[in-house]
Amino acid sequence: MSKKIRHVVGISGGKDSAALAIYLKNKHPELDMEYYFCDTGKELEETYTLIRNLETYLGKKVTVLRNAAKSTEDPFDHFYNVFGNYLPSSNIRWCTKYLKLHPFEEFVGDDPVISYVGIRGDEDREGYISKKSNIQSIFPFRKNIWSEDVIAKILKTEHIPELIRLANANQYGLSARALEILHRPLAMNFTIDQKLSLLLSEGIKEFNRLVFDFLKSTSYPLSEELSYSLVENDDVLIREDIFKILRDSGVGVPQYYEKIQFEVDGLVGEWVWLYEQHPDLFQLAMAYENEQEGFTWNQKESLAQLSNPERIMTIKRDFLNRNKNKIKTKSPYLLDILDDSETEGCAACFM
Repeated sequence: MSKKIRHVVGISGGKDSAALAIYLKNKHPELDMEYYFCDTGKELEETYTLIRNLETYLGKKVTVLRNAAKSTEDPFDHFYNVFGNYLPSSNIRWCTKYLKLHPFEEFVGDDPVISYVGIRGDEDREGYISKKSNIQSIFPFRKNIWSEDVIAKILKTEHIPELIRLANANQYGLSARALEILHRPLAMNFTIDQKLSLLLSEGIKEFNRLVFDFLKSTSYPLSEELSYSLVENDDVLIREDIFKILRDSGVGVPQYYEKIQFEVDGLVGEWVWLYEQHPDLFQLAMAYENEQEGFTWNQKESLAQLSNPERIMTIKRDFLNRNKNKIKTKSPYLLDILDDSETEGCAACFM
């Protein structure tokens, strides 16, 4: 007898994961959802407030996971010392691996699991896909709820006959155009992304029904389910929707997303920057840096350099000019990352 599938949502301390938990409770109450939070030991008090508010709204406890639980140090400091006082970076992301992924995978064990991820419909990025075959990721806020590995498997040219057989044998509601797209093999001038986009444009629910039936011939956790309500989901949620969910629910938006007004050269603007909201924690973060060894949170400059009054004024001026000219650029700075709200870094990075 196969194990019962577990449905889990990871609460990161960011707005998207919190909104996802609320959304799924309201939209899909039939799912017996579990909630977990990976505590790095360096969380902001606002994060714990968010979790308490979520527990009240959801009517369930959020399971707190801490790696290196037997250590006398908190998880971040424990692994910071294990890695020779080397700060996590884009090259060595030990924080994600040891503070987030390891405790999560230990939490779910070998049970078949559907992990719900809060990447929004206005974001162009993929989330974590476990290498463990018992964990399957679903993205309810996007037009495409399926993970990259699922799409890559299903839309392989060699699987066209099976897709057509399923489409002909079942009432998915696929349009004639969608069937034409299914027939068309992948090529240099017809990529998997293009094929997916065209199929979704012909009908999200119809495509989802086809994918769900195809998965029954695979080893993915959903292959064991007779039905799955998210197949009928065609919501696409963007940044503004997330804030509305949090406010309307009463859970509230975490304080670290609230903007602070400032003025430079007669121009007034708003931004989000933890340096000005939590100077004590910013100082703590600076203490981890070792400029002589090149160990800094940002590869281009240290937090000490970043917090220099002249540097802050330059950043604020650039920020205002960028908004004034309506130019959207990628920035490595914490203030821009949080203001654009395009990523949900761990709380150690929020610090």
